[in-house]
Amino acid sequence: MTRLRFVLMLGTALPAACFTTSAIAADDVVAAADAVDAGDGSGLGEIVVTATKRETDLQQTPIAISVVNSQLIKDRHVQSLYDLADGGVPSLRVATFEARQSALTIGIRGIVPFDANQTARDQGVGVYVDGVYLGRQQGLNAALFDVERIEVLRGPQGTLFGRNTEGGALSIVTKAPTGEFGGRVSAGVGNYGSYNGEAHIDFPAFANLAVKLDGVMQHQGATTKNPLAGQKGWNYFNRVGGRAAVRWTPFDGFTADLSYDRSKDENTPFYSQLVNYNPLGRTVGVYDANGKLVAPPGGTCTPACIAPLSPLVVVSGDNRMKVADIGVPQQPSVDRTSGFTGILKYEPTPDLELRSITAWRKVSTHQWDNSGGAHRTIFAPNTNFSRYSLSELFQNQFSQELQAVGSFPQLDYVVGAYYFKEHASEAAATPSSNRWNADATGYTVNSPIVFGPITSGNQGWDRSSWFVQRDSRAEATSYAVFGQFTFTPARFDIFHLTAGARYTHDKRDGLLFVVQNKPTNYGFHFSANRVDPLVTAAIDVTPDVHLYAKYATGYRAGGANDRSQTFNAFGPESVRSYEAGAKLDLFDRRVRLNLAGYIMDRKGTQTDFDNVDTRPTLPDGSPNPTFNLHTEETRNAPGISRIRGVEADLTVQPVDNLTMGASYAYTYTRVPPTPNPFLNNAPFQVYTVFTPRNAASGFIDYEVPVAGNGARLRFHLDANYADPQYSFQSEPVKTDSSFIVNGRIALADIPVNGSGTTATLSVWTRNLFNETHIYRRSAANAAILGDYANFNPPRTFGGEVAIRF
Repeated sequence: MTRLRFVLMLGTALPAACFTTSAIAADDVVAAADAVDAGDGSGLGEIVVTATKRETDLQQTPIAISVVNSQLIKDRHVQSLYDLADGGVPSLRVATFEARQSALTIGIRGIVPFDANQTARDQGVGVYVDGVYLGRQQGLNAALFDVERIEVLRGPQGTLFGRNTEGGALSIVTKAPTGEFGGRVSAGVGNYGSYNGEAHIDFPAFANLAVKLDGVMQHQGATTKNPLAGQKGWNYFNRVGGRAAVRWTPFDGFTADLSYDRSKDENTPFYSQLVNYNPLGRTVGVYDANGKLVAPPGGTCTPACIAPLSPLVVVSGDNRMKVADIGVPQQPSVDRTSGFTGILKYEPTPDLELRSITAWRKVSTHQWDNSGGAHRTIFAPNTNFSRYSLSELFQNQFSQELQAVGSFPQLDYVVGAYYFKEHASEAAATPSSNRWNADATGYTVNSPIVFGPITSGNQGWDRSSWFVQRDSRAEATSYAVFGQFTFTPARFDIFHLTAGARYTHDKRDGLLFVVQNKPTNYGFHFSANRVDPLVTAAIDVTPDVHLYAKYATGYRAGGANDRSQTFNAFGPESVRSYEAGAKLDLFDRRVRLNLAGYIMDRKGTQTDFDNVDTRPTLPDGSPNPTFNLHTEETRNAPGISRIRGVEADLTVQPVDNLTMGASYAYTYTRVPPTPNPFLNNAPFQVYTVFTPRNAASGFIDYEVPVAGNGARLRFHLDANYADPQYSFQSEPVKTDSSFIVNGRIALADIPVNGSGTTATLSVWTRNLFNETHIYRRSAANAAILGDYANFNPPRTFGGEVAIRF
């Protein structure tokens, strides 16, 4: 039914021919309403991007790029990067790590890390804010400040952006100070007790200084309630942040942009629900007087009995739970991010700009994840349950980049050098917060403080009583030099040949010095040199028809898995990409069609195998010393992993006030069987996570003038579909398909006085039809309990008032 609804809706915006491109296929899906206004009412306008380190027209840039602009951020009520998880940019996949909102997994074109939520591991897609690389997954879900646009650069970006961009890059560009007094403030409320407020103020320039202040506040109550009094429910967040930016222009040709930001994100995970019980049809055992699981009278345990289910536990099936069946302690995780950025630009000549980007950033995360309750561990008499995953991660980084961006006759160039230094440390514990009674008809909550010797069986969640499962630290250093040159022959100026390369030296050292609360001394060292080339040939068939072919490579650094028992190291992975694309403006720029097809071969795919021992007791009835211990090993897959895809985007403006469009991405992935360390290194088929085979989105925007005073009524509707997908690399279990519809109606630019102040009144909704789907599913416990899963957020809605002056 969801597929049918999607096709019917898309039919209003997209002719069937768009989905039958076969030869060259799909590139640059400019997501949603990015190309709305030409400024003169004559069709779709220019979109400026900085993917090549200089400002260029998106249609003339031979790179697959999607752009989420400030208008689209409002229309879709995007408050943080996780709000892009609904699939508005089909090639971009955003998911939580585990159930947690405190760390996000970002993927593009099938390059999606399973677990980069560690001290010595990197992502496959680089996230940048104003040109500054963010080194950790933690803190990525902080509130977005005054964003001008988000550029999604698809495919390897190893030459200009460097390591850890083998799938692409997500570049967030904020609005700079204007030097003129003005700004906007907004406030809104919604369901689940949500409220939000923003203030963005530009001050008049003084002594060549322009100052801008930004403040953001976002709050939402839990969407799954916790029956334990005084504890937070699940999918709660409270984000606050501020940013101060200064632009100094002491003389013509020189600009210094200095900014400092600080934010705090309090959040709880999504609830992990038991969606089935005993899916393998095993005999349900009983516990004898010694607490040992045995066969029921007259029965046998072949191959093994499954533990009985507590009558208190609700098997949810396909239903998102509104109230949890088991109350557990749940504190909000607290992420704090802060940083300073200094960007200097100097133009000694009209054809040369010298740049310096200097940044210090830090992240701290205090993780409290009790998402599973009794839905991820079995019932056994008088035993602990409900794994409370605790972590403290601290990271700080420094980066320095120098660029020279210039032009000669027939030659544009970018050359530069880059330095990055990072320190990260993490300690983790997994106490059990609850305890069953003898017959599973009741439970108690364990004390958060344990007195006496701390063991794996009696630990608490007060920091002084942690039984530390692991404690590690790591340091990474990276150097790089790069150059990219575009040559346009004087006698054949419709042809452009771009060539470039980047040399990178990476070094990483780490130490795992505590395992299972005992001192250890497991260290690792990684060092590698890498060259990533790029060659692109582009031709302007007409001023509105642009074709290109591209070869590029990307690289993800090696590291070590601190969830292993010995800090086992693994090697880097790399990608070779071959891409062809077309960017077309048709019918007097009323139709924009962008296409691309690509082949990517990945070598050394970093593959994770994980295991959580969920047995509270051993077969003889004695306590299990490794109960709740999460062990994970990473291996580089042998051979070549294959990724193939096509992408397409269509934007149509049949009349000045109506814009429609649709995007589509097809992604095929295949990873070769990889030795599984938990199965005696036998070859094991692994999977690419959070990558649907087919994904698509469509939108409709309509504006109509009101009262002839500049006010306008704006309607926005978008729909987003994705096929089922894997959520664990080592499990052949797929999630549900998804179909999410968002909408917004705004009465915009209402004159408030004669000085240019305007007001906008809007109502919005996300997940309009309250569609429910599983976005993360595991069958790891199928033999002892059942599958557990996390569901997408329910429908949210609200209203907002914004004043611009």
